[in-house]
Amino acid sequence: MVMLIYYIKNTSHEVKVFEPFSILGLEPGASDSEVKKAYRRLSIQYHPDKNPDPEAHDYFVEYISKAYQALTDPVSRENFEKYGHPDGRQGLQMGIALPPFLLNIDGASGGILLLGIVGVCILLPLMLAVIYLSRSAKYTGNYVMHQTLSAYYYFMKPSLAPSKVLDVFIKAAEFMEIPVRRSDGEPLQKLFVLVRSELNLDLKNIRQEQAKFWKQHPAVVKAELLIQAQLTRESAALTPALFRDLRHMLEVSPRLLEELMKMALVPRTAQGHGWLRPAIGVIELSQNIIQAVPLSARKIAGGSSEGVAPFLQLPHFNEAIVKKIARKKVRMFQDLRDMTLEDRFELLTQVAGLSTAETKDVEMVLEMMPSLTIDITCETEGEEGIQEGDIVTIHAWITLKRGSGLVAALAHAPYFPFHKEENFWLLLADSVSNDVWISQKVSFMDENVAIAAASKAIQELKEGSGASLKETNAAVREAIGRVKSGSRLVMGKFQAPAEANYNLNAFCLCDSWIGCDKKTNLKIRILKRSRAGTRTAPLSEEGAAMEEGIEEEKEEEEDEYDDYESEYSEDEDEKDSKRNRAVANGAVDHNGNGSSSEITDNE
Repeated sequence: MVMLIYYIKNTSHEVKVFEPFSILGLEPGASDSEVKKAYRRLSIQYHPDKNPDPEAHDYFVEYISKAYQALTDPVSRENFEKYGHPDGRQGLQMGIALPPFLLNIDGASGGILLLGIVGVCILLPLMLAVIYLSRSAKYTGNYVMHQTLSAYYYFMKPSLAPSKVLDVFIKAAEFMEIPVRRSDGEPLQKLFVLVRSELNLDLKNIRQEQAKFWKQHPAVVKAELLIQAQLTRESAALTPALFRDLRHMLEVSPRLLEELMKMALVPRTAQGHGWLRPAIGVIELSQNIIQAVPLSARKIAGGSSEGVAPFLQLPHFNEAIVKKIARKKVRMFQDLRDMTLEDRFELLTQVAGLSTAETKDVEMVLEMMPSLTIDITCETEGEEGIQEGDIVTIHAWITLKRGSGLVAALAHAPYFPFHKEENFWLLLADSVSNDVWISQKVSFMDENVAIAAASKAIQELKEGSGASLKETNAAVREAIGRVKSGSRLVMGKFQAPAEANYNLNAFCLCDSWIGCDKKTNLKIRILKRSRAGTRTAPLSEEGAAMEEGIEEEKEEEEDEYDDYESEYSEDEDEKDSKRNRAVANGAVDHNGNGSSSEITDNE
């Protein structure tokens, strides 16, 4: 642009109009004799024989001679009168090449041409703009329809079980827009027979249940049957049209499940807490869809509280093989992962009956599965202990390890037709009250982003606590080292509730693998705020162990999922009785009375 401006400035010149009378110093309309006299007078002054100056020579040739010729020569005078210059037409003319029919327009064709110009140049762009704006207004930033979010928020309940989460999930507007063709009727009927056992129908009234199922909205029926086809691995029985519909549903499912998770974690209480049970149900549904495992596989079986679902995500595994290895005391999935290579090879080949190649496939998948650990602490910045009303900061380091040595990886999901990145959710929750205090999504895919986030968080934390520059830099370097070794820092804040001892759980849930979730117990003691506002409070010897206000312990592996078992884990009567006991115990703990208070004193 600078070069163009410089070029124009130095090359532009003013266009001068050729005026022969002015050049000869005459008035317009002068006679021929006056023209000749003026020419002889200027020739004496500018003719090259009289004036050796080169500029005088150029002026005489370009102006004086042409002016004299224009006023005395008939042809030059005619050109001057017509075009304003003795040499004829001067300058540049521009035009637009148009078809001949546009240049010869009668009344009828003129109206048609006008309508065509208005339609193409005005109406068509306006229509395209309206369509684009209307479609873009239907979606959120995560490419999920606003109508879907409204439905998810409305149908979300605090005690939603995994199977009920599926009922909410299929209410997405994206699924409702999938057309239900007449040709889909018979294939869906056959699919219904294949997946009927997964639809939670009352077998005692099977006819009424089937009639009730088919009376639902056709789009809802189709969406549920297609999702069940994915869960039961019956997609091979679908027609090409239904299979394309299923692929479209699976393509948008990760986004919909993420938004459904956010709807479960939306603050619903006065303290700003979300709901734990539906959040866990969403994660379980996501795991089952990605790994194509039926929800009924989570039912307690063979002494395993997690069912056979984790085993079914391994290649060549089925329920018969799970029963075989259960006879060798391998009932939990973690038991299989904790075995040595030699013992596991012997178990899979001799007991399960797998070949050497099939065993290698199993080992490959086990090496890809993540193992998680959680290191979490809570504190009030710059203060000792936690008093009610304080702003409490949690620091959680989540570490991921794999047998393959990788940190970032795509989930092994052979029945899911798209690449799926692993996502993790950290939930700090009270399992008794079903409240989620803090939630955050965690990803191990981008190490650079994690390093930048951890460095900034640690730097702000250290500067806020008054640490020196050397201490701050050392803490940042340590955080960067932990991130590079496979850890991610999660920080959050919440306001300390009323005085009590709280037994919280920190969950790290994976949306792509079954049986890889981690739970850590976190005990927090909230002290009563003193009238003077001081941070000190008298503590008995029995309570000295709780002086810091925080205690962390890890539960045994066999009890790892007791606090959030799915609906298949126990009967309704047992769940109701357990819920009543939990509420009663929670009330005693929070009031500081009864047996729980005695236990605290004994500690």
